[in-house]
Amino acid sequence: MIQDADRKYLEHCLTLAEEALVAGDEPFGSLLVSAEGEVLFEDRNRIAGGDATRHPEFAIARWAAEHLAPAERAAATVYTSGEHCPMCAAAHGWVGLGRIVYASSAEQLVGWLAALGVAPPPVAPLPIQTIVPGLTVEGPVAGLDARVHALHRRRHGAGQPASPD
Repeated sequence: MIQDADRKYLEHCLTLAEEALVAGDEPFGSLLVSAEGEVLFEDRNRIAGGDATRHPEFAIARWAAEHLAPAERAAATVYTSGEHCPMCAAAHGWVGLGRIVYASSAEQLVGWLAALGVAPPPVAPLPIQTIVPGLTVEGPVAGLDARVHALHRRRHGAGQPASPD
């Protein structure tokens, strides 16, 4: 169940997603939070340089593998603006991270992109639980998902004010 603290962390993810958008990347942002509520690591999407694997959730998995004991990883929560892609879900599972909370789902993203005339991603947008069965996953979160949708509309040119030219 989504708590007020979860919303606070998801709000931070949306701030990171906005930073990614402003930097020319896809609007995704993620946090790794300890069982005690400490933000351990945060990142945003960084694929604009040409490496399509530079997802924040993948960076979190790598960081956690290098810096946390297995029990700490299992007790941590990953918060993210969008549901993990299969690559990131697999990394999450292999590293043994705990709960995932996301603002918007992969299914929503596919629908939004189709409505905007954007080609689907090259990797099938499978639900996290298909990749990592038994993992506790919560999302999407009403209201926050609409804000993620607005970021994708901005990224792909929809809803922008008309140019005065």
